[in-house]
Amino acid sequence: MQDIEPFYGWEKYYTASEDEQSPFYEREYNMQQYENTIYGYYIHPLWDEIGSETLYCKILFANYERQFVVIELFGEWNDTLHNDIMYLKRQVIDLLIDEGIKYFILISENILNFHGSDDSYYEEWFEDVEDGWIAAIHSPEFIEREWKKYHLDYYINFGGTLDIANWRTLKPAGLFELVNSLIIRRLG
Repeated sequence: MQDIEPFYGWEKYYTASEDEQSPFYEREYNMQQYENTIYGYYIHPLWDEIGSETLYCKILFANYERQFVVIELFGEWNDTLHNDIMYLKRQVIDLLIDEGIKYFILISENILNFHGSDDSYYEEWFEDVEDGWIAAIHSPEFIEREWKKYHLDYYINFGGTLDIANWRTLKPAGLFELVNSLIIRRLG
């Protein structure tokens, strides 16, 4: 797991640790020592801790003027044991909403497992971005099945045309435009 690192191709456009509005502003990374683990396996030091034992993230890009953010997720999303959505919502999402973000793109290809529970944080997040949206792209099929089982498709757009495997080849604004157009098409 230590070889799975966050996407770094957009660092020329944005770095969360240098963004004063980011929850990870001034975060420092020790590339010489792996400290964080998921179930005893060390993970790459560039993943950002959110308080969860098993879920980490990286803000790949934020544009406050256009009100969107791209967040890559990594690890086991475990709402049953650890209430990971609470950590993600309180430590990252709420702070971004306070900065005006209302469009959330979640890169979910590195979610290794999902264990669902109560949907109240998802419902709250959905209500917080009433005139925006939440989209998970390039999600593993087994994760999408679990999300549907817990009715997260009421709150998060995923699957179908949002399985954008080539997202890394796009610039951040291009990815936002693509996802936005796909969601408008879904809702229209």
